Parts: sequence; structure tokens; C-alpha cells
Amino acid sequence: MSARILVVDDVPANVKMLEARLSAEYFDVMTASNGAEALAICLRAECDIILLDVMMPDMDGFEVCRRLKTDPLTHHIPVVMVTALDSPADRIRGLEAGADDFLTKPVSDVVLIARVRSLTRLKMMTDELRMRAITSLEIGVQAPERSAVADTGKGGRILLVDDRQSSYERLASLLAAEHTVDVEPNPTEALFHAAEGNYDLLIVSLDLNNFDGLRLCSQARSLERTRHVPILAISDAESGTRLLRGLEIGVNDYLLRPVDKNELLARARTQIRRRRYTDHLRDNVQNSIEMAITDALTGLHNRRYMESHLATLAEQASTRGKPLALMILDIDYFKSINDNYGHDAGDDVLREFAVRVRKSIRGIDLACRYGGEEFVIVMPETDLHVAGMVAERLRRSIAGEPFSVHKGTRRIEVTISIGLTTLEQKGEAVADVLKRADTALYRAKHDGRNRVVSQAA
Repeated sequence: MSARILVVDDVPANVKMLEARLSAEYFDVMTASNGAEALAICLRAECDIILLDVMMPDMDGFEVCRRLKTDPLTHHIPVVMVTALDSPADRIRGLEAGADDFLTKPVSDVVLIARVRSLTRLKMMTDELRMRAITSLEIGVQAPERSAVADTGKGGRILLVDDRQSSYERLASLLAAEHTVDVEPNPTEALFHAAEGNYDLLIVSLDLNNFDGLRLCSQARSLERTRHVPILAISDAESGTRLLRGLEIGVNDYLLRPVDKNELLARARTQIRRRRYTDHLRDNVQNSIEMAITDALTGLHNRRYMESHLATLAEQASTRGKPLALMILDIDYFKSINDNYGHDAGDDVLREFAVRVRKSIRGIDLACRYGGEEFVIVMPETDLHVAGMVAERLRRSIAGEPFSVHKGTRRIEVTISIGLTTLEQKGEAVADVLKRADTALYRAKHDGRNRVVSQAA
């Protein structure tokens, strides 16, 4: 697992030491000697994780982190403060500035690398989701960057798994100041509780009686419903090895007892903000993208999607030396259906037509509404002969059974004409293929409709 790590420190010896540690683990290391230089590198999207010193001239690490976390372009980059400052107040100040962790020097190699690897996994997942957001921006859907920056991380739903009453009563009381908290003292029931509760954060004690808290964390990561819920582990100070193991299996963050109230709240807010951001990317943006590329009436892909995806399919076919068939379908006399039965009836026909198209093609085929009553079907790895058989089967499916309109009170006869061609020449322009299929469709309609006409390259 490689990542680009930015080390920010104004002391050359500190930079060299961190660079040597990280390079030995095969990370790509970049360096900056001040905050302004670090901000410029981050704005150019040249790093995955930032190891940030606090005490620097001109702009200290707290201010650098605050600027990174309030900028929609950089807020998603994990920041680990690595500093000689060791007071609880400094640590909380760093976390409230948006840092993902606060490590006090001297930091052991094992702890540093474990934290970097954990954040690398998180960053890679987030980057994949952000690619969808970038795609959504290209097609006019708003990405959630600015709302994520404004999110306070408060008002979350937290499940606390702890079987020591004195411990969970205190933790629940502290968390209740900002969140809704459920307590599960029975570890064997915790996973079921977590799966059903739609939580924003799981807080798990690793010091459970007669139960392995790490196993519970691992099970939460393997279950679909809890796979993406962040986990904050709480452990005694002497359990350092178990905490490092927890980071390896997917624990997002940890706290050592005795737990400081403000640090607990700061770390909980950080994890809840990130959960909301990734959920927004994963769910809302993806749904928006699907809506933007789908025809609302028929449920088929729309022309915008076809034009972009067809180019990809054509390029793949040319590269692999495989045929690609394309057909344009047109519902015969569709205007007369609207004129004689009304536009509601026309919509009924289009919806049912889409259903029959889906039943007649393969899963790998691309079916799109091209516009009005015209549709396009693209069939990868299909020659003209096979595509002709599919087109004829589809034509018979449409003509063989009347269409129900007006909620089943009327049934009308519908036929289609189909123009068919294939991509045969390597590197042929997609526009030429579409034009050839359209010419074949014109011939089908000119020759009497309700028929398939093929035209080879």
C-alpha cells in the first residue's frame, strides 16, 4: 500500500528522520519547511496524508490544519500532528482544528507506521468516492464538499459497547452533551444492535470481560451494514499492542484511559463528520448520477449516457478486435398514438416498450432512449448475423402482443422499425456508425415499417 506523505517541519533533522522512517516502508515522501509551502502542495492535490509539526514560524501547525480543514478542496486530506507538545490542552486544540490524530514526540516507529497505514486505507476509500463527486459535478450535480466543511460533527447516533457500569455511565454522560447515545453492555448482542441501529459511530471498549473487543471490531468491519461505520476504540494505557492491531483490522481511532472529556468529544466529532461526508458521497451523489444518466419515463439510460459510453465500448471493441453491433429502433406511427389516444397513452406505450426491450437483450448490452420514440441498443461482441436475430426477436415481441394503455382499459397494436449495423473498421468514428444505423432505419420505414434492415460497413 503506497501513499504520498507530506512531512511539514521547519527543523531539517526532524524532516530527515521522518523521511527515512517512511521511505523504509515504501511510502513516497514529500517535504515542506513551512505552512504556506504545505498549503500550496495540498491545493495542487499532490499528497495523500500530512504529518504536520505544530511549532513553526509565521504560521503554526494549528493554523495550517484549520485552513486545510475549512477549504473544500483540501478538507478530506488526513492530518496527523507530530509534535513535542504533550499537554491535553494542546492535543484537544489540534483535534478541534481538524487533525485526525495528535502524536507526541518521541513517536515509536511502530505507532507512526500503523497510524499512517490506517489513514492511507481511509484516504484511498475516500478518493474513490470523491471520483464519483467529480463525475457528478461534470454532469451538473452538486458535490457535498461545502456542506462537509460546515458540518459540526454534533448530533450523531453513537453505540457504546462497554460492560463496566462505572465506565459506560461516565462515557455516556459525557457524550450525551452532543450526541444521542445507546449503551450495549452485552458484547454478544452488540453486533446485532449495531447492524439494526443505523449508527454514526461505534465506541468499543477493548477491555471487555470474557470477550475479545478486537474480534467485535473485526466482525463489524466484515458485516455489510456496519462496514462503513467508524470505530473509536477505548483501552487502558498498557494495551498499546492491541491498539495497533486494531488499527490494522479497521479501527479508525482510539483513546487511552483515563478518558479526557474534551478529547473524547473532539475525536467523536471528527469520526462523525467523516462518516456523514463519505455517506453523502456513497449514497446521495451516486443516486444523483444515476438520475442524471437515466431517462425518467422509461428507466433506460438517456442519450447523454449513451454518447459517452458508446465511445468507450467502441474503443474497447477496436482494441480487442471484437465486433460491436448497434441498432436504432423507432416506434411506428407514434404521433398517431398520441393524437388518437392522448399523451398519457403514449407514455404507457414507451414504458411498456422499455420493459420488453430489457427482456430481449443481454445484461452486457446497452439500451438507451435516444429521443422521443427512438431508442438505441448497443451490443458488444456481437456480429451482424446475431444482432439481426436479436432485432427480429425484439420486433416480434413488440408486434406480437398489444400494449395496454389507460390503466389497462384499452389495448392498442404497436410495431417498430429497426436499423442495424456494426462497427467493423478499427478506429471508426462512432458518429459514422450511428449515421449508418440511422440510414438503415430510414430504409426500414420507407419499405413499409415493422421490419429490420441491416447495413454493413
